[in-house]
Amino acid sequence: MTELTVSVVSHRTPGLLTRCLETLEIERETVDLEVMVVDNASGDESAELVQARFPRVTLIRNQQNVGFGAGHNQVFRQARGRYWCALNSDAVPSRGALKTLVEFMDANPSVAVTGPKLRYADGSVQSSRRRFPAAATLFLESTQFQRFWPDNAVLRRYYVRDRTDDELQDVEWLVGACLCVRAAAAQRVGLFDERFFMYSEELDWCRRFRADGWRVCYVPSAEVTHLEGGSSRLDLAARDRRFQASKLAYAAKWHGPLLAAALRGYLVLEYLARAVEEGLKLLFGSRVAERRARLRIIGSSLKNALGL
Repeated sequence: MTELTVSVVSHRTPGLLTRCLETLEIERETVDLEVMVVDNASGDESAELVQARFPRVTLIRNQQNVGFGAGHNQVFRQARGRYWCALNSDAVPSRGALKTLVEFMDANPSVAVTGPKLRYADGSVQSSRRRFPAAATLFLESTQFQRFWPDNAVLRRYYVRDRTDDELQDVEWLVGACLCVRAAAAQRVGLFDERFFMYSEELDWCRRFRADGWRVCYVPSAEVTHLEGGSSRLDLAARDRRFQASKLAYAAKWHGPLLAAALRGYLVLEYLARAVEEGLKLLFGSRVAERRARLRIIGSSLKNALGL
């Protein structure tokens, strides 16, 4: 049996995908890998690039963008590895990082999920350890509350700021740029919930693993450079819509429909307030092109929050 099946879901990131796959070719020297790429209807040269330059990589070509979790699920349903790795196309493992995660899981049979220390391109550490969001967290994280009150007790706890990035530790969930998962555990709890098109799917998955009695561990001796937002930055309006839609889906699933309804109402009010702010700045001639772009994003997200 293969040690590790690496699943890379790609959407319109040919340059980043090339760098990722080149790194994985080098990693084959340290760990037995099966690498599979899901091209989510990129409409560019991504799929042809994989076929031409990486003959050992299995390519799955989708006719439409099915989303992050659903794309990985296509791989996991046919994976041969004892462990599975969901790896972003904009993520580059350091030498031996995947081997480190595999060896840690071999030595710790109670662990279902491991994740590495993530670094930005400049080498600084990217926050990737999380506790499960309390109800208050949903209203504070990535909202105007966080903008005006970034250093609050709720978010400090959520981002695990009471523990260091260099400490091997059990966590509640990990950011999904690189997640190594025990196949046997995933077969017990199920694959990614495909109702999450993008964002929050790894939060939901880790919560299900933890509910089934498995551990989730942060392993900082493995490092991965994460360039972050490789495909999502191409469409900021879609990114915002998907982020908030996933947050609402998570709220409904784990906190109930009443809290989800309250959160939706808050998001509507927030988008209206942001539209007024940007409109006033536009009226006074402040960075006109930027204000118009932001208003388009806000308008798109407001329609989505209203269910239009």
